[in-house]
Amino acid sequence: MPTIEPEEHKSLREAVAALGKRHGRTYDRETLWSEAAKLGYLGVNLPEAYGGGGGGIAELSIVLEELGAAGCPLLMMVVSPAICGTVIARFGTEAQKQEWLPALADGTRTMAFGITEPDAGSNSHRITTTAHRDGADWLLTGRKVFISGVDLADATLIVGRTEDSRTGRLKPCLFIVPRDAQGFTRRQIDMELQAAEKQFELTLDDVRLPAEALVGDEDAGLLQLFAGLNPERIMTAAFAIGMGRYALSQAIAYAKDRTVWNAPIGAHQAIAHPLAQAHIDLELARLMMQKAAYLYDEGDDAAAGEAANMAKYAAGEACVKAVDQAVHTLGGNGLTREFGIASLITAARVARIAPVSREMILNYVSHQTLGLPKSY
Repeated sequence: MPTIEPEEHKSLREAVAALGKRHGRTYDRETLWSEAAKLGYLGVNLPEAYGGGGGGIAELSIVLEELGAAGCPLLMMVVSPAICGTVIARFGTEAQKQEWLPALADGTRTMAFGITEPDAGSNSHRITTTAHRDGADWLLTGRKVFISGVDLADATLIVGRTEDSRTGRLKPCLFIVPRDAQGFTRRQIDMELQAAEKQFELTLDDVRLPAEALVGDEDAGLLQLFAGLNPERIMTAAFAIGMGRYALSQAIAYAKDRTVWNAPIGAHQAIAHPLAQAHIDLELARLMMQKAAYLYDEGDDAAAGEAANMAKYAAGEACVKAVDQAVHTLGGNGLTREFGIASLITAARVARIAPVSREMILNYVSHQTLGLPKSY
């Protein structure tokens, strides 16, 4: 893989950074989403034949990282174009591609993604949302929790399970559920973390869906599921790296300007060295993210899975440390609204928790990479 970004990626970074700078941390989500769409950034990873930019997750992760670094990240980019757009582009029917991909690319429609359940945690094999056939239709029943942006989305890509006719075992399948489907209800979760994108609990009570709501092959659920989960991890890394860079940039500017005893505080190694370490950690996390995106875009799903998990882990840790050090550098000012860093203390932890905890990533690496035995 290339170790240095090509010129087109550098140009994309500069252009998105300029967009982010115009909006800043007081951005309006809808306005920024619309402008990013018009500039082709939301659909940069989607096929050109369906209105996208023809790029990949590498390009989309640059967009999210640079917006985050400017203080205006768009969380739904992780979901709508990265997860849902990728899955439909790879496995959807022609009708599904025609209906959804151009609209996802131009920002006129968005899609949420529903996999997490109250009792399943990180174990996708314990998903209890089930679908069974009723004539030519499907009936979908279950619950989902911590689903982002459902109120903004025109539909939700729901992960359910169907019975394998050969083995009787349940297997994962993906369904497009319109927001106004009968029996599909949502309840907003009261979160301490204040964000533009709200979190919801979903209830599906015998939601009737036509046959064409099924995405892809009924017998290839796991392959299709991980086609969406790997980009999700890569984009979560981009989200975290951007957030960490924003916090670090605020701390650096403050350390250059704030003067005590006739010297800027950034001249003192107790301030300078932790900021330098935070920068190094963010840069290393970005390298792993770039590797993961490269492998995914090259079609190496197995290697991309390992790299995506590592990138998400590294970025989450680097982000938390960068935000913590930024707040510490500013002292009391780090907790004021003026500098906009204190809110990141909570937000930064999201990258450690979602979409999969750091402990489960360590399990993945110890089992899949190191070949150590499972404890569960």
